[in-house]
Amino acid sequence: MKRSFINKIVDDAIEFSKSLNMTLPKFAYISADDWKKADQESWVEVFDLELGWDVTDYGSDDFYKSGTCLFTLRNGSVTDPRYDKPYAEKMMIIEDGQVLPYHFHTFKMEDILNRGGGELCIKCYWATEDNHLDTERPVELCVDSQKIVFKPGEVIRLLPGSGVTLPPRMYHSFWAENGKVMSWEVSKVNDDHNDNHYLKGCPRFSEIEEDVPMKWCLCNEYDKVRK
Repeated sequence: MKRSFINKIVDDAIEFSKSLNMTLPKFAYISADDWKKADQESWVEVFDLELGWDVTDYGSDDFYKSGTCLFTLRNGSVTDPRYDKPYAEKMMIIEDGQVLPYHFHTFKMEDILNRGGGELCIKCYWATEDNHLDTERPVELCVDSQKIVFKPGEVIRLLPGSGVTLPPRMYHSFWAENGKVMSWEVSKVNDDHNDNHYLKGCPRFSEIEEDVPMKWCLCNEYDKVRK
């Protein structure tokens, strides 16, 4: 992806969150230039835990077909005892028709919620022992704390205010219909580098073409602004 495109996507996400009366933590609004001038020691948790903005197309080269813009508000660490917080919280902006590819987490349990906008649609399958889709095993999930049994791959539609709990090793793919969606994730500690298994092996983070200066520093590139 081009840096100019990433700058625009984050700008759009900030405006969309404002339209839904969602105010993000103040580090969401710190530009790359301002990070360089900030009291960086006081923000070490943001840097160490890779909080903040994340824009990815999962290697598709077509963000609006397969991708998402995320913002991690809080997290812990599975390896660093300084950060023993056992939970994470993340915003995901999903464009109308944009699909997140099938993946599961080996350790993380998560709630995926629709905070506003259109409909959030999810398909789920259990992972087999060899990490393929289990097309036979029923999918029993809690939707808004109500236990419901779905067929493998059945579309689960979440209207604004609703959410579903996804256990570890549950393949899931989701997308937005009838408008852009502000999705939210509340989960155990998030480890994007080690705990994501994609069905088709796509990369989690995208390569960036630096066609313009960086406006917003993404969560995996703080080394570019740290002193």
